[in-house]
Amino acid sequence: MPGAGTAARPAPIKRLPSPGTADDHRRNRVDRDGQGSVVTIVKADGFDPARLEEAVSAAAEDRGFSGTVRVTRHGEPVLTRAFGMASRRWSVPNTGETRFRVASVAKTFTAVAVLRLVERKRVRLDDALLGFVADHMPRLDPRVTVRHALTMTSGIGDWFEEGGGDREAEWAALTAAHPLYLLRGNKDYLPLFAGKRPHFAPGERHLYNGAGYILLGLLIESVTGRSYEEVVADEVFARAGMSGAGFPALDDLGPGIAEGYLDTADSPTPYRTNHYATTPGAAADGGATCAAADLTAFAYALRHGRLLAEETTRLALNPQVEERPGKVRGYRWRYGFGLTHILDDEGTVVRWGHTGEEDGVSARLYHYPRQDLDVAVLGNVSRCAGDMGWAVHDAVVGT
Repeated sequence: MPGAGTAARPAPIKRLPSPGTADDHRRNRVDRDGQGSVVTIVKADGFDPARLEEAVSAAAEDRGFSGTVRVTRHGEPVLTRAFGMASRRWSVPNTGETRFRVASVAKTFTAVAVLRLVERKRVRLDDALLGFVADHMPRLDPRVTVRHALTMTSGIGDWFEEGGGDREAEWAALTAAHPLYLLRGNKDYLPLFAGKRPHFAPGERHLYNGAGYILLGLLIESVTGRSYEEVVADEVFARAGMSGAGFPALDDLGPGIAEGYLDTADSPTPYRTNHYATTPGAAADGGATCAAADLTAFAYALRHGRLLAEETTRLALNPQVEERPGKVRGYRWRYGFGLTHILDDEGTVVRWGHTGEEDGVSARLYHYPRQDLDVAVLGNVSRCAGDMGWAVHDAVVGT
């Protein structure tokens, strides 16, 4: 069994504590000794729409952004801008209503669907994940729990190992051995990771991992007897008012969906489509399709208790584990249940959300508690949302 036979089991990773009072997510702070709650949502003014507009326009012009940016405050839109082309082949521009693949941003939808099962006591966070997926991955370490999969602390091998030395070469090797057109559902990914040795014992540390979310998708299907897509559509999209969200395959002719593009230097044209470069079907670790308004509606619904009960909402919005040591861009990074949180030196959550990247797809969903802002950045050219997301961030926080 993977993970067995080690001389000594490492101490489990220290989870950050959850809020202990119902005086909600407005004034909670991380204590230096780790004994307090961790979500900080402090209402504050100082938001400057003009500065935001200028930052978005400058980033789009300087970096060739193609996609849509939407910012809402108190649930109301304050900025919606569209740039570039949804279809370069047919000269169709992106608009505020264009739908885009969101890649790993969809992990947040999977996490909420699992937490709804936790609320109904059909699943417990510290249940062994093996009990739900034994038919699919019988050699899964029985110490791996649902919580480990949600927080990416399971240590299991991934279907594609992020952070490798030469990503392009490793991706080319994977796609040569496993044609992408065959990856259309959660079960299709199992041969890519089910036989891999684990990286470390469950709970030892955080390591970005999509395979755990694939297994959570299979858990959802096992517990509910329904497809992953049906459950998320009913339990997340419908409840959050995400009317444009869904799971069309890359080769479906859905209405108003942007084509994805890779910029390339070895082609007669500067771009080519991503039809042969990424997985055609969505899975539980990513691949849903949304308009920008769907993402901001999701963030609003999540923090206002429309998706989960009050106690579970507080849990869902809590950082759980250290995502990376030290600081990046001046912040401490923590991972929760399908959400990354960045904290300042005082332990205040400055932003939570998730990123999404695949060939021809680039997405960001962020919430800024202090300003009560939701930000959706959806792009249809590889890696184009990152710079735009940080331009928005700097305009929002005032740096």
